Amino acid sequence: MFLNRRVPELPNPAQALRGRETPEFDVPARHTVLGNPLLGPYPEGLAVADFGLGCFWGAERTFWRIGGVWTTLVGYQGGYTPNPTYEEVCSGLTGHTEAVRVVYDPSVVSYEQLLKVFWEAHDPTQGFRQGNDVGTQYRSAIHTHTPAQAETAEASRVAYQKVLTGAGHGTITTEILPAEGRAFYPAEGYHQQYLDKNPAGYCGIGGTGVSCPIGVAPAHDK
Repeated sequence: MFLNRRVPELPNPAQALRGRETPEFDVPARHTVLGNPLLGPYPEGLAVADFGLGCFWGAERTFWRIGGVWTTLVGYQGGYTPNPTYEEVCSGLTGHTEAVRVVYDPSVVSYEQLLKVFWEAHDPTQGFRQGNDVGTQYRSAIHTHTPAQAETAEASRVAYQKVLTGAGHGTITTEILPAEGRAFYPAEGYHQQYLDKNPAGYCGIGGTGVSCPIGVAPAHDK
């Protein structure tokens, strides 16, 4: 039985669920909206960005609507348990957050533009929750794939904190960590493009209403 903790707290590696060597489920081959493959290897010239911003259903839809995005998929990232299930992630005992992988063409949309969407689509000051969704799996996170992404993400956080503070909001709690060593485990098939399959489904995504300044960081895309 998986029990939700009253006060969310990340497990340490010794507390985390053991997981498994291979996934318990298959992932669909193609994106139901964009038509492109969900899993790599991806075509040459494309780049990958990973974001956690609460429930991944609405988060994924936010990104697949952006021009220049080639494919998106949802999964679990940033924790310890290999190949987790949704139920295990919801237990709070994997250390993972719900994440969206965005594969994009940097000649059409920049990483900086994706960051602007990321910051404005959720409230990055809420710690282990987004709105009514409470748990460590709903924490805000950016997992970077290159030093340039890391530099751009850090600069955007500093810039957005300034405008959030000016608007009366608290401190950003978003993790910015390298994706290397933090495997992205695709979620079950029914989670992929969930809001395309269920247009009236739940979407807990909601921002602060504060615009993120653009042009505040180097437009590094790869």
